[in-house]
Amino acid sequence: MPPSPIILLPPAISCALGDGLANVREALFSGRSPGMRRSDAYSPGRILTLGHADTPLPSLAAFPLPQQSRNNALLLATFAQIEPLFRELTRDILAHRIAVVLGTSTTGMAESEEAVRIHYQTGRFPEGFHYSQQEVGSSPRMLAEYLGCAGPVYGVSTACTSSAKALISAARLLRADLADLVIAGGVDTLTRFTVAGFSSLDAISEAPCLPFSANRCGINIGEGAALFLMRRQTEEDKHAVTLAGWGETSDGYHISAPDPDGKGATEAILEALHRADCSPADIGYINLHGTATPHNDAMESRVISKLFPHCPTSSTKPLTGHTLGAAGAVEAVMTWLTLTDSAQRLPPHLWDGVQDTENPPLPLVALHERAKAPVRAALSTSFAFGGSNTALVLKTT
Repeated sequence: MPPSPIILLPPAISCALGDGLANVREALFSGRSPGMRRSDAYSPGRILTLGHADTPLPSLAAFPLPQQSRNNALLLATFAQIEPLFRELTRDILAHRIAVVLGTSTTGMAESEEAVRIHYQTGRFPEGFHYSQQEVGSSPRMLAEYLGCAGPVYGVSTACTSSAKALISAARLLRADLADLVIAGGVDTLTRFTVAGFSSLDAISEAPCLPFSANRCGINIGEGAALFLMRRQTEEDKHAVTLAGWGETSDGYHISAPDPDGKGATEAILEALHRADCSPADIGYINLHGTATPHNDAMESRVISKLFPHCPTSSTKPLTGHTLGAAGAVEAVMTWLTLTDSAQRLPPHLWDGVQDTENPPLPLVALHERAKAPVRAALSTSFAFGGSNTALVLKTT
């Protein structure tokens, strides 16, 4: 007997596109992103295009000091969008059957930056600082304790595949019957540390990023949070979105550059298709990793053009920025929105239209383009430093 499908219930989302499904849906398909702004707030003296999540943040003063961070405040504000649904679903679920798995990379790094600055000036760390604020487990622990979840609770930090892996980990917990409901996704917030790190790699674009363009020169860093409530399919889930397939590989080609041949990326995609019982022809839309860095886009264009030569594709990072540890979950929400859009709209690929002749062209989605037929299955790819590759296949039931 095949395992029960894993359902992705309507998610919560906060990013440069806005807050909540309705706002993000309309901004996404119209190609307008109010949070993509130029600023030197995280790079004094150098103005960059960044993706800001303008979500009003709650106070965490009542939480333990190790859990007080802007990252956790954004997480809690975003979870509020689906908290009523969570409370309803968990009336009859025991606490030890509820799990929390989140991907992140920055956690409380902003608080650590400020604490180190004060220590440099005064020789002391401020009273409001605790080293645990920047631990990877801070965010899932905070959310689990706030909600009283007593099932598996852990964080995933594999750079840009972190929250895609969190969704995969959640599916495994459900398949293994270790949980009946999982809160899964990711959260990352802007910090000077992150901006400086990518700047040192010459991977930052000051202007809006241009994925797959001959003129691409780097990423726009963004911040955001995306959360799904995941469970095994029930009788109530007759018309829902499933995480039908996933693939993971680790090729370890280079600490920061992808394998130019994309072998690991290809294997991850094929594994996801196999698990979803799909062929490449079944995929109606692909949300590309599409960072606008020279090496990533070159690798991804080769892989995608070979496997899916005619499938509509786009990178949504010009609309959100690269949300790093949250990117896999944020872009899973974009894929979820595509599958559930009654007007068959597709997320646009915003760029200058200048094709890189050294790489095979992709059928990139134009602004206001619609699918020729309802999209029943879609793919989202994420690739990270160290050769970490993930692919998610989402399908409608």
